[in-house]
Amino acid sequence: MSKFFFVFVALFLPALVSGGRQSCTCDSDGAAAEHNAAKEAIKYKVGSIASVLVAGAAGVSLPLVGKKIQSLRPENDIFFMIKAFAAGVILGTGFIHILPDAFQDLTSPCIAQTPWGDFPFAGFIAMTASIATLMLDTFATSFYQRRHFSKTKQVTTDQERGDDHAGHVHVHTHATHGHAHGSAAAPTGDLSLADLIRYRIISQVLELGIVVHSVIIGISLGASQNPATIKPLLVALSFHQFFEGMGLGGCISQAQFRWRSAAAMATFFALTAPVGIGVGIGISGVYKDNSRTALIVEGSMNSASAGILIYMALVDLLAADFMNPRMQNNLGLQLGANISLLLGAACMSVLAKWA
Repeated sequence: MSKFFFVFVALFLPALVSGGRQSCTCDSDGAAAEHNAAKEAIKYKVGSIASVLVAGAAGVSLPLVGKKIQSLRPENDIFFMIKAFAAGVILGTGFIHILPDAFQDLTSPCIAQTPWGDFPFAGFIAMTASIATLMLDTFATSFYQRRHFSKTKQVTTDQERGDDHAGHVHVHTHATHGHAHGSAAAPTGDLSLADLIRYRIISQVLELGIVVHSVIIGISLGASQNPATIKPLLVALSFHQFFEGMGLGGCISQAQFRWRSAAAMATFFALTAPVGIGVGIGISGVYKDNSRTALIVEGSMNSASAGILIYMALVDLLAADFMNPRMQNNLGLQLGANISLLLGAACMSVLAKWA
């Protein structure tokens, strides 16, 4: 994940900065701000780094810490409702926050009518990203399953061969076989190895989609020179990161990573938006959010991010849980999960009024 972030910065940050030097017939809110407004804005930007960092860290940590609480563990019914709420948040983020911004950027009068105004590129990129995520999801899952199960089969075959030699060898290798099998299953609890691999891939792909959006929105906030824009965006982005963090933290918790891996993924998520704000502050003198290059890059990246998040929310989070026999056979759990889903989507929809 960290490699992806550095590649993103290396490839697209120069384009955003250079795009700020291009002329555009549209007025830029950031460029039109007075010097005293810019000085006031920097205070809110610095404050936003701390606020967004704390909110993101708190949101992603709650499900991980909740594993220590018996009622919040992944095998309990309430975890289904927490995941449904998180999926609603992620779904609302994709449909309400990111995709409309992508359409607005790629249909802006500041970019050429041809080809951007002649074709719905935002929807096309989102669709392509969803299909690409499906392919990545499928290939990665099959690859890891083949690798893990082939290892298990090889260990079993070798131990069975050892069992045929001598009685005392038979006892030893049988114990070894049990140990090896137990090691593979130990981290999974009640999950099968296939389910565990699936959850781990889901959490990593989901973080990829969230990180792209977090960096983009962080740069936008950091580059803004208008305090009236930054104030509501600061509050909305803090809640935004908190809820998205809950969604990602729930997936990481269910994937049962080792604590170091879980902590690394949580830390990376918590830092992406603040780092984006810092980058935005650094380039605010030359960055114009209405420049042609900035609009195309942001619109394309937001479209791809929206496609990833919508796919993950509908296919990997909601469909998997709502079609689970455990939920299908429990009317109360179905009702609670549906209400949680609606609440999560509603929370993100309300935030769209400010950000």
